Amino acid sequence: MRFTTRTPFPLSALCLLVTGVVAALLAGCVAVPDRVPDRAGVRGAHGGHPSAARWQPRPGTAWQWQLSGRVDTGVAVPVYDIDGFTNGAEVVSRLHRSGRKVICYINAGAWESFRPDRAAFPASALGRSDGWRGERWLDIRRRSLLRPIMAARFDMCRDKGFDAVEPDLADAYTNDTGFPLTAADQLAYNRMIADLVHERGMAVGLKNDLEQIPELVGDYDFAVNEQCAEYHECPSLRPFIEADKAVFHVEYHVPESTFCPIAERLGLDSMRKGLALGRWRSPC
Repeated sequence: MRFTTRTPFPLSALCLLVTGVVAALLAGCVAVPDRVPDRAGVRGAHGGHPSAARWQPRPGTAWQWQLSGRVDTGVAVPVYDIDGFTNGAEVVSRLHRSGRKVICYINAGAWESFRPDRAAFPASALGRSDGWRGERWLDIRRRSLLRPIMAARFDMCRDKGFDAVEPDLADAYTNDTGFPLTAADQLAYNRMIADLVHERGMAVGLKNDLEQIPELVGDYDFAVNEQCAEYHECPSLRPFIEADKAVFHVEYHVPESTFCPIAERLGLDSMRKGLALGRWRSPC
C-alpha cells in the first residue's frame, strides 16, 4: 500500500499432435464461473516456465486490491491483487478455481522489518524511513546485492501459483531515501525487476513511476496507480492504454463522481479504497 505489485517429457511427434488436438477441444468447452462476469483481461495463460505465454490484462478488467485482513474471495471481479507473503498457495488456488487471476504484492523498493527475509538485507543497503512503520528505503543502486533477494521473493510468488507481480515502491528516486538515486538508477532497477518476474513466467505491473512510463511501458505488462486523479496525473498513463495494457487505478480521497469520468474517458480500471486496503471497494 503506497500513495505520495522442466525438462519436457520425451513424447513422440504423434503424441504431441494428439495432445494438441485434445487440448484444443477441451479449451472450447471450458465455462467461466457465473460470479466472475468480466473476463476481458485474459490474454494468454499463466505458466511457470519462461517460455510459457504470460497472462496480460487488457483495459476494461475489473479488479480487487486487498492487502489487509483475511482475503474476501467472493468479490465478483476477474483479478485480485493480494499480499504475497501473508497469503498461501491455498488462497491463490481458491481464487483460480473461481476463474480469477491473482497478482502477488511485493515491496521491491523498501526493507520491511516484519517480513521473514528481513535478515537478508545488510544494514548498509537500508536508507531512511519511507513513512511507514518498520520500513526503510533500499539502495537500489546495489542491484547485484538485491537481485537474488528479489529473485527469491518472486520464486515464492511463482511457487504459490500467482499469475503476476506488483512490485511496490518503484519510484524511489523521486523520494528522500538517504541515497543519491538518479532516474537512471531507477530505470535500471525497474528493468531488472521486470526481467526477474518475466523469467519466472509471470506478468509484472509498473507501480506509479509516472515519469518513466514512456521508457518502461514496453518492459511491463500492466500498470498499478494510486491517486492520479487527486494529483492530476492520469493522462500520463495513456501509453499503457494505447499499448492495450490494463491500468489498475485507485483513489483514496477523491469522490467517485470526480475520478470515474476521468477513468472512463482514459480507459482506466478504477475504484475507491480505504488507505488500509481492506475488503471495501467502490468501483466506477
